[in-house]
Amino acid sequence: MSQKDDFLPDDDHESDEEWVSKSQRKREMEELQALGAKLPELNKEQLSKVPMSDILRAAVEEAQRLQPRCEAIRRQLQYIGRLMRAEDADEIQTAVDRFEAGKQAHLQVFHKLERWRDRLILGDNTDLEAYLKEDSGADIQHLRQLIRNAKKEASLNKPPVTSKKLFKYLRERADV
Repeated sequence: MSQKDDFLPDDDHESDEEWVSKSQRKREMEELQALGAKLPELNKEQLSKVPMSDILRAAVEEAQRLQPRCEAIRRQLQYIGRLMRAEDADEIQTAVDRFEAGKQAHLQVFHKLERWRDRLILGDNTDLEAYLKEDSGADIQHLRQLIRNAKKEASLNKPPVTSKKLFKYLRERADV
């Protein structure tokens, strides 16, 4: 067999569709490492719901114990990235996305309550009436007292103790 034969197309070789460039493989490994880096940020309850091997779980728990911003955490995250190659990344990504979606929904509710608090303190009775249309079960007298005290604190440049109480009340009402 001559050297020319080495460069001729051969039906026994893999097709071009199966061939993956080194750059593509590197991008895929970086994506796995980025996904693996999200795992130590989860709490224990969330982590228990993520489908992964015991070896990966132990590595993630070790990363949670390490100090942030140290060389050891960087190495541990690289190790987690390597372990991710043997895992079902799609299932792990689905679980992490589900937790992040829940976190986003929680943040949206939180921001909505902050806006209500600010509207109630800075606004007038129309804002209170608008809130009461949305939450008809709220204690009007208690709500008015909190708003009145929060306005008074704001006008006297005091710490926002009642404002925090108002937010806490709104949050409790949202959970009901």
